[in-house]
Amino acid sequence: MDIRVFMGLLQKYNISFFSGVPDSQLRPLCDYLMNTYGISDNHIIAVNEGNAVALAAGYYLSTGKIPCVYLQNSGLGNIVNPVTSLLNDKVYAIPCVFIIGWRGEPNVHDEPQHVFQGEITLKMLDVLEIAYMIIDRNTTEKEIEDKMNEFEGLLNLGKSVAFVVKKHALYYNDKVNYKNNYKMLREDIIRAIVDVSKEDIIVSTTGKTSRELFEIREQKGQLHKYDFLTVGSMGHSSTIALAIALNKPNKRVWCIDGDGAALMHMGAMALIGAKSPGNYIHVIINNEAHESVGGQPTIAHSINFSQIALGCGYKAVYHIATYDELNEVLFKIKDERGPILLEVKSAIGSRDDLGRPTTTPIQNKKVFMDYLLKECD
Repeated sequence: MDIRVFMGLLQKYNISFFSGVPDSQLRPLCDYLMNTYGISDNHIIAVNEGNAVALAAGYYLSTGKIPCVYLQNSGLGNIVNPVTSLLNDKVYAIPCVFIIGWRGEPNVHDEPQHVFQGEITLKMLDVLEIAYMIIDRNTTEKEIEDKMNEFEGLLNLGKSVAFVVKKHALYYNDKVNYKNNYKMLREDIIRAIVDVSKEDIIVSTTGKTSRELFEIREQKGQLHKYDFLTVGSMGHSSTIALAIALNKPNKRVWCIDGDGAALMHMGAMALIGAKSPGNYIHVIINNEAHESVGGQPTIAHSINFSQIALGCGYKAVYHIATYDELNEVLFKIKDERGPILLEVKSAIGSRDDLGRPTTTPIQNKKVFMDYLLKECD
């Protein structure tokens, strides 16, 4: 279905506020919203899905109009608390329309991190008492209109409803070209870190960052035992790395993070600063975009990660925008005590032939733990 038809149906019910976290399966929706509203009071890309629900609640309270929140189903966990303790009709009865990209749909091939979430997506909506409609490529305009008429009664009672979107169910022909003015490529940044890290531990964030790290090891003929690829659980790689750093104080631990991931659970930076592991290097590759799911903008262009890190108690911070600066800093920090933050500005984009890890998450965990438990003490 053309996303413009779907959005036209929502607009019939005076729905004109959208907030969420971008998803590759919802790219037609995300591109439509960027072309139609940009980043504005009508469209806010939130730092996490629970944040989007809170924005939706505030919008409803101040306007009386129904909001719309979009997310990948992996973000359902982030909305459980505000849905159950804020929106629910037994609490404040705040209605909301959710649009959910169904990654890991049963019997549809997907990446390992999406499989279990895909299996339980509809069950979670049932438990949350959110009525839903599944949209696939054969869904008609009349079917959605009929379901919206049904949903209207639930929304009037302060209940939430959802559209669960299958793969290729929506399309949009007016693409958006996302770019910034930075020159360094993320893959080259990661390669430079790999060159200096030697046998240090690396924890990499979800998306293309972990894919690129895996391929760099393959290209160099190096072992993968030094790396934990956080293929899911966006925003948590820095905390995983923190716990490893605390338990392996004689090993340098690098977290290769992204701006979207760092924003999603920024409280992790406060914990890192408070625990203050001297062997911790936190690298935020900042392209100001959710690049792994399409390139939609984050709010990272308007904040200063370095100042935030200093405020949280990091011992040193570096802001890097060129390869010369990167190489200079990587050499300089070898003998510095952490936690250290490196904010590295990066272009949006990756190789067209970028692959995915050829090992499973279980295999990654095993070789990584073998290295940590048998070789790092």
